[in-house]
Amino acid sequence: MKTVFVTVGTTSFDELVESITCAESVQALKARGYERLVLQVGRGSLLPAADSCPHVRLEAFRFKDSIAEDIKQADLVISHAGAGSCLESLCAGKPLLVVVNDKLMDNHQLELARQLHMDSHLLYCTCSTLTETLRTMDLSVLQPFLPGQPKLFANFLDKALGV
Repeated sequence: MKTVFVTVGTTSFDELVESITCAESVQALKARGYERLVLQVGRGSLLPAADSCPHVRLEAFRFKDSIAEDIKQADLVISHAGAGSCLESLCAGKPLLVVVNDKLMDNHQLELARQLHMDSHLLYCTCSTLTETLRTMDLSVLQPFLPGQPKLFANFLDKALGV
């Protein structure tokens, strides 16, 4: 069963949970053959019920000791733009769509997403453009992020964040 895993990390990002479970986004996922939606919702106020999203099998949880297995089982990962979540998904070799929280002040997440996108490792959008991105995204343009090179990633973060 073709699966999308959505993670907000350890924070709260209710707008992403709302955006990915709205009828238009679910329809866009279904049109691409996705049948299962697994949500890690963190500290947010929303925890969607399994029957709240018709036409897809929905599972939602707040936290686990590790989301590595969820990432491994996913055909697509949709994530907030936290560095840890991005790195874990990219190192697992999964197609990654990052949803930047544009409500944050001093948004380093946008800088990180933009740089990884320029290097063809991920696609990114905001909650307001998520549905359209799901409809039009071309995952075939993504290039693998080579794991096992923490120094390269550290240098990349320094560059992306202007350190």
